[in-house]
Amino acid sequence: MNQANIKALLGHNREILREALPSFVRSLEKCRSFKLTSPISFEIEESFDALTSKFSRVSDIFTQKVLKSFLILLREDAPTFLDRMNLCEKLGIIPSADDLIAIRDLRNLIAHEYLTENLHEVYMECMRLSQLLLHAIDSANAAIDSKS
Repeated sequence: MNQANIKALLGHNREILREALPSFVRSLEKCRSFKLTSPISFEIEESFDALTSKFSRVSDIFTQKVLKSFLILLREDAPTFLDRMNLCEKLGIIPSADDLIAIRDLRNLIAHEYLTENLHEVYMECMRLSQLLLHAIDSANAAIDSKS
């Protein structure tokens, strides 16, 4: 794949992310207005389920598409997720590899969470990490704009 094609792919991936962000942010703002108490009402649980789904989608688009294609454009080799996050931090693309690793871990937990007893903790962690995810996206967008 030549540089022009990679740049076009990066642009396409950024557009997918840009389109996914408003709905994610709206869900995050909605969930911030709730007080999480046990038992969680159906309406609140439904809103948090939507948030966790959007969190997973946005984090995947960001880490698996945008960051990956940007590193390819930079001709950097980072074959694993951990390698990519550490390299992105080293290059100043994201503020913290550890934050993105925690985001990925939560995404994996959400994708495989079938037990209801951990939902409160998952929802709280999603709220906390959503802010870090948005900050990392802003940081990466600034880096991409300056380097591509």
